Amino acid sequence: MERPAPVTAAPVGALPAGPRLPRGLVARVATVARTIATNTAVSRDELTEFIRPRHHAIVITTRKDGAPQASPVTCGVDEAGRIVIATYPERAKTVNARREPDRVSVLFLSDDFGGPWVQVDGTAEVLDVPEAVDALVDYFRSISGEHPDWAEYREAMVAQGKSLLRVTPVRWGPVATGGFPPRLAG
Repeated sequence: MERPAPVTAAPVGALPAGPRLPRGLVARVATVARTIATNTAVSRDELTEFIRPRHHAIVITTRKDGAPQASPVTCGVDEAGRIVIATYPERAKTVNARREPDRVSVLFLSDDFGGPWVQVDGTAEVLDVPEAVDALVDYFRSISGEHPDWAEYREAMVAQGKSLLRVTPVRWGPVATGGFPPRLAG
């Protein structure tokens, strides 16, 4: 009769399938360090400092029927601390923000998916070209710095019929990280 190889370590939930271990042998299971979730309340200045370098976000608006509508976006923060997002006038987020400007949220993620995040609720305004051109220049600068040819950039924004969604933060949740609740720290 063939004897199964002894198990010295296995991740939780990943014990080998197949025959049971012979009586008297005990499988040792590797323990995984538990990350504890955090929630850190921040001031408006601390919020701006946190979100300014984060350019990946989810904009959440409200559809006509009241259901949420989410859009992944690239965003920046302008000099006044408003969240800025380049878009088009016919996009769902733009249409919804025009209709219900007080029901716009932006969920900022870290580049590391497991990193800190924050939800910002705010009041939106939508600017369309040509009025939006200078604000679109500020948007670009907030993410990428200087453009090699601003005249070309401005022309492209007008030719594409771009809009700028600008969200003024009104309230925000704590800066949070995922993980286990503190009661499971052991």
